[in-house]
Amino acid sequence: MTATEQAQPYVAVVGAGPAGLYAAKYLADNGARVALLNRDIKPGGLAEYGIYYDKYKMKEGLRRQFRQILEMPAIDYYGNVTVGEQGDLSLDDLRQLGFQAILVAVGAQATKWLGLPGEELLGVYHAKDLVYHYNRLPPYSQQQFHIGRRAALIGVGNVMMDIAHWMVHDLKIDEVVAVARRGPAEVKFTKKEMETVAANLDVAALNAELARVEPLMHSLGQSPEEAREFILSAEKNALPRESDTRFYFDFLSSPSRILGDQQGRACGLLVEDTTLLPSNGDTKARGLGTFRELDVDTVVFCIGDRVDEEFGLPVQWNEFVKSPEPRFPVDNTSYEAFDPNTGQAIPDVFVAGWARKASEGLVGVARKDGIQGAQAVIQYLGSRSSLPAVASLVQETRDRMARLPHLVVTKADLQRLEAAERTEAERLHQEFFKYDSNEAMLAAIQPALPEPVA
Repeated sequence: MTATEQAQPYVAVVGAGPAGLYAAKYLADNGARVALLNRDIKPGGLAEYGIYYDKYKMKEGLRRQFRQILEMPAIDYYGNVTVGEQGDLSLDDLRQLGFQAILVAVGAQATKWLGLPGEELLGVYHAKDLVYHYNRLPPYSQQQFHIGRRAALIGVGNVMMDIAHWMVHDLKIDEVVAVARRGPAEVKFTKKEMETVAANLDVAALNAELARVEPLMHSLGQSPEEAREFILSAEKNALPRESDTRFYFDFLSSPSRILGDQQGRACGLLVEDTTLLPSNGDTKARGLGTFRELDVDTVVFCIGDRVDEEFGLPVQWNEFVKSPEPRFPVDNTSYEAFDPNTGQAIPDVFVAGWARKASEGLVGVARKDGIQGAQAVIQYLGSRSSLPAVASLVQETRDRMARLPHLVVTKADLQRLEAAERTEAERLHQEFFKYDSNEAMLAAIQPALPEPVA
């Protein structure tokens, strides 16, 4: 074995969002050679395409961290590559390329729906698609979304607030109602997110809602006053009011059916009134059999995500299945993929981030989970008796990428892309510029050659 044929672990990390990037860093810091494979051209995942588009300082701070990770010599980047049963490479393809372990950090790429009548109507969307749209992730950036004048947002978490923010400040529609199956004491958004729409909150409607649900809240030991104080505490630092959009809440309401007109467009939302029952220290909603119609023409589901069932791993309850008895647990958590049909762990595949727990936490949570997933991989690698000669495997991987029928993006390509976007931002006198199509990004990376002279 020559000096260039160093023996070391060779690990594939699939997905270059926060979980994948920080996992790759941990693996490289602990002696592994890492191939980071990403579906998108750019790294960053939801840190790039999920955080609200005008949070420039936050995004640029994360980009700086990601650049530092990608500068590590032990990490190779392959963007514009899909991994999955119908992708450019399957899990078995990665095994054949010599990877000793595969850490799946692809996030929750699919969307979760409730299966309600009318979900196919024009004007009915999933929040993730809209977030990708206004953050300019191809191909969502080119898709047309028909947003009407009155929107119902299903769910009361931070993603709902991001959609409300967009509709209130950018689209300036007439009304936005947040529909919640449970009550005011169980909202999931933060005060900081509430600040984005607090100036447009219909306070009289909030007071009326609290008065309506007050007897039930008291019966459950919940405080309407504390709920009101939490929501209204966002008014002090609210973003300036830029529209006349009315934002309000409809609590104890469970979506039942989306109503449509003769043109196939959404024209209303039928909701069932609910009550709350104590359940293991929490509450659960139960339908009362009475229904109301909300006058809306747009419905957006802000109810979380699910993993891609065509990736190549077993899925249950919208998640990849994890081993119930992990061999290499970290912080009492299993990161090992599991096949319930055989009752055995899939020995060389690990999951982290939203691939392990869909829609769980933000960037900081994804970072921690990615690192812990990498720690499980390091434990597994330590149990193996031999290490491969990695230089030849790296070259074989590069050769395989070069044979794909499209351009595979490398670290050098990312540098050219970033330089092109900086130049365009300066030309347009903008704080930041982002190409919104894969074609434009690839053209910036690999400009067309001039036509030959006849």
